[in-house]
Amino acid sequence: MDREIVDEEIKQMYEESEGAPKVLDENTIKAPIRHLNLHKPILLEEGSSVAQALDLMKKNRIGCMLVVRNGKLTGIFTDRDVLMKIAGTSLDLSTVRIETLMTPNPECLQLEDMIAFALNRMHIGGFRHIPLVDEEHKPVGIVSVKDIVDYLVEHFSAEVLNLPPNPVRTTTEREGA
Repeated sequence: MDREIVDEEIKQMYEESEGAPKVLDENTIKAPIRHLNLHKPILLEEGSSVAQALDLMKKNRIGCMLVVRNGKLTGIFTDRDVLMKIAGTSLDLSTVRIETLMTPNPECLQLEDMIAFALNRMHIGGFRHIPLVDEEHKPVGIVSVKDIVDYLVEHFSAEVLNLPPNPVRTTTEREGA
């Protein structure tokens, strides 16, 4: 009998914490970017070395960081910059300044802009991160494709998320390595 009471209390606790189910509709992506689970951006001052940027990116396990001058956004440095501009070169990363390899004056959004607008910018521009700034152009966040996907996944019901995979190919043989 006691076990049934405990089980019922646990069930009620989980139901209350879940709240109303979220619905995926056209209004979902019209919500402001501030509804996403955003993280504080990692900032680096202009004049810093690329080696410092790479150390910060590795330490914080992030794919991009924002470059600032006097607290205002001047550029973005991403893992793509590392691959496209650094990999395979003999640059001395301890002497190369971040502003020589960053993307200057990146497109920015604000926290009240719609999630749909961020998706549109990312699609058209071919990038995965957009800096978020305030009215004074000071960084307040960064939105990534992953942030948006995580937000959208919250709106799918558990039944859909827990479906077993149904692969298109039925063969189990592998060719090559």
